[in-house]
Amino acid sequence: MPNRLAHETSPYLLQHADNPVDWWPWSAEAFDEARRRGVPVLLSVGYSSCHWCHVMAHESFEDADTAALLNEHFVAVKVDREERPDVDAVYMEAVQAATGQGGWPMTVFLTPDAEPFYFGTYFPPEPRHGMPSFGQILEGVRAAWADRRDEVGEVAGRIVADLAGRSLTESLPADRRPPRPEELHAALMGLTRDFDAVHGGFGGAPKFPASMVLEFLLRHHARTGSAGALEMVQATCAAMARGGIYDQLGGGFARYAVDATWTVPHFEKMLYDNALLCRTYAHLWRTTGSDLARRIAVETADFMVRELRTEQGGFASALDADSDDGTGRHVEGAYYVWTPEQLRAVLGEKDAEFAARYFGVTDEGTFEEGASVLQLPDADGPVDAERVVSVRQRLLAARDRRPRPGRDDKVVAAWNGLAIAALAETGAYFDRPDLVQAATDAADLLVRVHMDWHARLHRTSRDGEPGANSGVLEDYADVAEGFLALSSVTGEGVWVDFAGLLLDTVLMQFTTEDGALYDTAADAESLIRRPQDPTDNASPSGWTAAAGALLSYGALTGSDLHRSAAERALGIVTALGGRAPRFIGWGLAVAEAALDGPREIAVVGPQGDPATAALHRAALLGPAPGAVLALGTPGTEEADAVPLLKDRPLVDGRPAAYVCRHFTCERPTTDPEELAERLRG
Repeated sequence: MPNRLAHETSPYLLQHADNPVDWWPWSAEAFDEARRRGVPVLLSVGYSSCHWCHVMAHESFEDADTAALLNEHFVAVKVDREERPDVDAVYMEAVQAATGQGGWPMTVFLTPDAEPFYFGTYFPPEPRHGMPSFGQILEGVRAAWADRRDEVGEVAGRIVADLAGRSLTESLPADRRPPRPEELHAALMGLTRDFDAVHGGFGGAPKFPASMVLEFLLRHHARTGSAGALEMVQATCAAMARGGIYDQLGGGFARYAVDATWTVPHFEKMLYDNALLCRTYAHLWRTTGSDLARRIAVETADFMVRELRTEQGGFASALDADSDDGTGRHVEGAYYVWTPEQLRAVLGEKDAEFAARYFGVTDEGTFEEGASVLQLPDADGPVDAERVVSVRQRLLAARDRRPRPGRDDKVVAAWNGLAIAALAETGAYFDRPDLVQAATDAADLLVRVHMDWHARLHRTSRDGEPGANSGVLEDYADVAEGFLALSSVTGEGVWVDFAGLLLDTVLMQFTTEDGALYDTAADAESLIRRPQDPTDNASPSGWTAAAGALLSYGALTGSDLHRSAAERALGIVTALGGRAPRFIGWGLAVAEAALDGPREIAVVGPQGDPATAALHRAALLGPAPGAVLALGTPGTEEADAVPLLKDRPLVDGRPAAYVCRHFTCERPTTDPEELAERLRG
């Protein structure tokens, strides 16, 4: 018999709707029930593409005896961390403070007042590797609650008091200023120390694609000419593109590599990773003209449209790591890995031998049970390009006949904002109007379904229906970023207007007078702590993403209110950039834009005119950090509505480009090559 989760829309919660555990969704009613019964709450947090979440669900939550123990002595609450990042953040902070580490599934025991008192992540069904079993944990917590409840309450009170006492305000510089050039150079030096000069990337295993850091390095190179910054980006992007973290057949990136060499990925594919990396590779191509960067950007964009686009025009959150291996077992990576025998079955002996060499498939394998993750290990020597295309097409067709990984088809506002920016720019750079249209369709969905008349966002939707959860800071910031990027590509000023409405909400609901930002709105549900984290995780922090969008909007509109808010927000980058540059990469990238101006480019001319298009393309391809761009026809109502375009006439009747910086405008130019040269300087 289905439990209460059967009425939810989250694919992750629905995966647990048939568990024998009497799950509750996160709600006041669940905690009221715990008070009524006088029992603690088990909070279990995960997400649909989380491998170990599936493992624990199968081992424990589908087990009748475990469920009986849970149902008798606890109120069990299940949370999708992608729907409720605020709940996840608050309790993950407690887990990390108590244990020094965190992860998912996250397992937290709470009082009926939602105060945490015992923490963990995955627990096995039997004791192993020094870990107690989940059953032992349940029995221990049950006994402590029954016999030492006062002690449990004291522990919970101390934890909540400790969390409440943490404030980021003291980390902000007294003058709330953005980083200076020497402070950004110090961040570069810190990244250089962490750089893996052999395999690319930063740090060791597991190794994550540091998209935000790479964007900072590209912008730093553009502003300063630093060869070292560009070399780190090139080496990392090449290593990832040739490694197992990249899907060599279908395009797109897995979540991370379990090793330091990018060989074996954790196979889940997330929208945010692919949106961010698509944009990174597109910007690398813009900087260097690299054929590899162009191919990866386009293939990743095509992957997002092909595999993640929903019927309503948005983009789904993720593809699972696990799939049926053909025998009824759900196995991580089963959809993606190959053995020599499987290659021969699809390609025949000669092409299989070629494919094995080209993709690094061996008898020993690089993954489990002798299977190999496809890579491009040999970077030298001539390659038969036509044969590679033929082999890839046949292997991809054969793979498409395998059982596919599950898809979490909820649409998350923030991650769709990232996808809009990536697809709009990639489509513009590489003459792919279909990608620009996909970005526009997703933006339309966000306005129609996620955004209300008061410029408030729903965080998620599914099947075209908005979810019940309110947007958090990253939703407002990333959607505004996407809208501004889309406007620069299409010349449609309405996207600037929508971005402005969202950023006004950021100023009113998320920003304090001293320049700090919170992850939840002032009128959001009250938790044991109002979450506030300026550091990047898998995607830009809401704090620094808001700073970036505010900076761009201020440059486009001339709004000192938004510019000043951006500069105050960048104070946290001044505080943390030199100490922890890997974890505040997007803030460093925004700081580069602030130092550079950012440049303000107005391209004026009739739509459809080849001369206008040439200037527009030169402006889009300019590497100036965080440059903003407006496109319009002089004298039209739409152009006059964008302050950057207002009073910008044609020059001798010809389309022209105006470049402004630090409140000073250069003379207009009608020459695309001259414009490109100005944006390189």
